[in-house]
This record gives sequence, structure tokens and C-alpha cells, in this order.
Amino acid sequence: MHRILSVTAHDVRFPTSRSLAGSDAMHTTPDYSAAYVVLKTDAGDHLEGHGLTFTLGRGTEVCVAAINALAPIVIGRTLESITSDMRGFWRAITGEQQLRWIGPEKGAIHLASAALINAVWDLYAKVEGKPLWKLLADMTPEQLVSCIDFRYLSDALTPEEALDILERKAPTRAAREAEMLRTGYPAYTTSAGWLGYSDEKLRTLCREAVAAGWSHVKMKVGQRIEDDVRRARIVREEIGPDRHLMMDANQVWEVGDAIANVRRLAEFEPYWIEEPTSPDDVLGHATIARAIAPIRVATGEHCQNRVIFKQLFQAEAIGFCQLDACRLGGLNEVLAVLLLAAKFGVPVCPHAGGVGLCEYVQHVSLFDYIAVSGSLENRVLEYVEHLHEHFLDPVVIRDGCYVAPQRPGWSITMHPESVREFEFPSGPAWKSLDR
Repeated sequence: MHRILSVTAHDVRFPTSRSLAGSDAMHTTPDYSAAYVVLKTDAGDHLEGHGLTFTLGRGTEVCVAAINALAPIVIGRTLESITSDMRGFWRAITGEQQLRWIGPEKGAIHLASAALINAVWDLYAKVEGKPLWKLLADMTPEQLVSCIDFRYLSDALTPEEALDILERKAPTRAAREAEMLRTGYPAYTTSAGWLGYSDEKLRTLCREAVAAGWSHVKMKVGQRIEDDVRRARIVREEIGPDRHLMMDANQVWEVGDAIANVRRLAEFEPYWIEEPTSPDDVLGHATIARAIAPIRVATGEHCQNRVIFKQLFQAEAIGFCQLDACRLGGLNEVLAVLLLAAKFGVPVCPHAGGVGLCEYVQHVSLFDYIAVSGSLENRVLEYVEHLHEHFLDPVVIRDGCYVAPQRPGWSITMHPESVREFEFPSGPAWKSLDR
């Protein structure tokens, strides 16, 4: 038996606003941060569960407080009691009746839920001695379906339909797993195109991306359209006509502006336009998608739960699903969205532009290919190059692909020294900075 004895939440912030890495039209000076969770067990320091939810600096303390509010639901439980009823555990965390009033599967409570739930999955994978993607790939279709809460989904996806999707792919899982171990999962880079970078730095980084072999490059848009056009011209000049160029507006446009601006940018042949308007505006996304076709809409990093994704799929509002492993309520809800996407035929290209997100979603995409979608068509996983050094099992990119991780767990465990150094506001890194 593995009993959870304590839950500790840390406010860990990295001063990325100094370099403008991560800057975009909505978040001009972000400090990439995390509300970071450690589950202590009766097995001691050698067996802990780790999880985080991604934030941008101020407000991380709110997520930490929310984690502490949820912690009593987990403390004292055995891992075996949780894994025997993953759906019930998910409902216990996300449906806590008093906390639900201030965050019914959305907001800070849902972010905290993700950190806590994912920490339990990390612990589960470590106990089983497997990387998270392998733990999932080895589960039966029935076991996977039993993890998912189908409330509010049954009009779009039933448990029987989900089981059928998984059973159809089960006989060929082993071949796809072997392929991923050989070649890895296709990636794209966002690191060249942050909005705060000068034209000169943008050009230099694009040249470096080409030299490094990247076939897909993403740039941020959403400032004055004339500036977006100028910067897009620089990127296209540097990457050439044969590489894919993605564009990300980070929610800043009205629906009409999005349509007009994408039409202005169409000459640069964007592979997709990401977050063109409010993440909650399902019908607005549908309007944009119809107006700018054949350019496709990508969104999802700010979709707060499976219900919003359900509506986006039903409305044919998006061409790419960019689920976030922290924004959704942990892995259980991620599984639901993967199956919804498979039913509606929408490729999943998870969001990974944040501390720890690359480490998280490499496992999600590997599992999606092996057990759910069975396809790499129009599927590519985001990569950003900074902050991986703070993790014990950082992502590895080879030939433009994520190398399948082999270490047990969910690759999200931070070096204790990094937690101490960057804990806010007491860590040495923050004490040495003039805030």
C-alpha cells in the first residue's frame, strides 16, 4: 500500500520577463511560473508524486491556495484506493461541493485540480515503474474509459463510443509504440517568434531554426497588422516556401478583426491561426473558421474544460485541438478530449508553451498516437527551448522530434535546488532581483 501523507504546494517563478521569452500580444512581460505540488507517501523521499499547473507570475499564489484547499481530499488516501476508481477520484477533486461554487470546472480551482490530479498520475506511473505514456498505452480500453467522467458529454460521446475508438486501435498499438521509440513524435518550434523580439533577433532565430532542421515554425501576431505583416515577411523569407509557418494571436482580436487580419496575412500561407479571439467564444471561432478557410483555426490552451471542447467540435469551429494538460482538470479530462477529437476527426496538437508543459504533453501525444488517433497526419507538438534544465527528466529533441521518455513518472519532477532557488518571494533568485 502507498499512503499519501502530505501535500505541499510551492510558488515557483522564473523571471522570463527580463528576456521577453514567452511574450505575446496578450502577455507582454510574462514570468513563466508554476504552482508546484509534491505528494509525500509512506515510502519516504524515494517515492513522491509531482505535478504542476502553469502560470505567468502574479496569481500563482492563488493557485497555491486552491491546491491547499483541495489537499484534504487526498491526504490519508492510499494510491490503490484512488487507482481502483479513477473516475470517482476525479469527481471528488473537481466536484467538491463547496469549492465548486467558486470554480465549477474552471478557473483557479480547476488549475489546482489539474496539479493535484496529475501529481497522483505521476505517483501511479512511478509505482508501476513506467513513463506515463507507457502506463496509459498498457491499460486496456475498459480501464481507460473507466477513468473518464462522461457527464455533459453523452450527447457527443458515449462510453460505448469511446470504448469502440480504443478497441479499434488496440490490435496495432505495439507497432505504433515501436515506431515512436525509433523515430519520436514530430515537433515544431515556438522559440523563434516571441512577440517582444526585435526584427533582427527574429531573423537570426529563424535562420537558426532552419539550420537546426525545424520544418514547422510558429510566430506571434496580434500587434498592429502592419507590424504583423512585416514580421511575417521576415519569417517567410528566412524559412522559405516549403516549411510550415504557424501564427498565434493569443486571443486579442474581435471576430471581425480576426477575419480581416488573417486575410491580410494569407499571402504568407499560415498553416493555422491560433487563438484568434476569446477562448470562450465558440460561435465566434466557427464564424472565423468559415470565413478564412482553407486556413484553419487552432485553439485550446485556454479552453477550461471538456464541455467547451465538445462545443468547438460540434460547431466545426476548429481545425486543430490544442488542449493543455494544466488548463483541463488533469489527465482524466485530457483523455476525454482526446477521444472527443478522435470521434470528430480533429488532430490534437497540444499546447506546450510554458514551464513544464513540454514535459507533460509529450506523454499525451505519444499515447494519443499509440492508442487513440493512430495517425500523425497534421499532428505536430509544440516545443519551446527554455527552462527544461530545471527538471530531472527534461524533454529531448532529436531531428525535430520528441524522443519518447523512459524514466518512470510524468517527467514533471523538478530539481529540489530549482524549487528552492526560484520559490517566490523567498528564493535567492528573487531576492537578488529588483522587483
